[in-house]
Amino acid sequence: MNTYFVQKPKMTLAGVSIRTTNEVEMGPDGGLSRLWETYFQSNIAGQIDTVQPEYIYSLYTDYESDASGAYTVVIGHEVAGESHLEDSGLASAAVPESKYMVFTTKKGPVFEVVAQAWGEIWAYFKESTEVRTYTGDFEIYDSRNFDPANTQVEIYIAIE
Repeated sequence: MNTYFVQKPKMTLAGVSIRTTNEVEMGPDGGLSRLWETYFQSNIAGQIDTVQPEYIYSLYTDYESDASGAYTVVIGHEVAGESHLEDSGLASAAVPESKYMVFTTKKGPVFEVVAQAWGEIWAYFKESTEVRTYTGDFEIYDSRNFDPANTQVEIYIAIE
């Protein structure tokens, strides 16, 4: 898996959300697939002032502890302004400015390559000199050329 480092400014995302754990998601009661269905049925990009509507974010935030604890997932878009979010009924989350290690998945079926990439990311950070901050990690999907059967995703992991 290819990696690189980047510094990203603070941003705000708005979308649909759930609170979950990796343990729940690996079992029959995982809610992420239903959250994606809700996202695709909701036309979020049409409800808010987005920075780049073609980019869909899947944000992992509000970590209880680390990869083994509870966290919140927000699937949505970066917003240009926050003033109208209270009235939208959408979940919103602030992502602080951070340094990120970016992992690029191989091409393939989206759920397969993303799950495989996260397994590799967790293994990498068990032995890594880089330290995760758990302040907000995210996946970026480009909807302009999104093919669920053959896609490539970038996963941004916040590090110290």
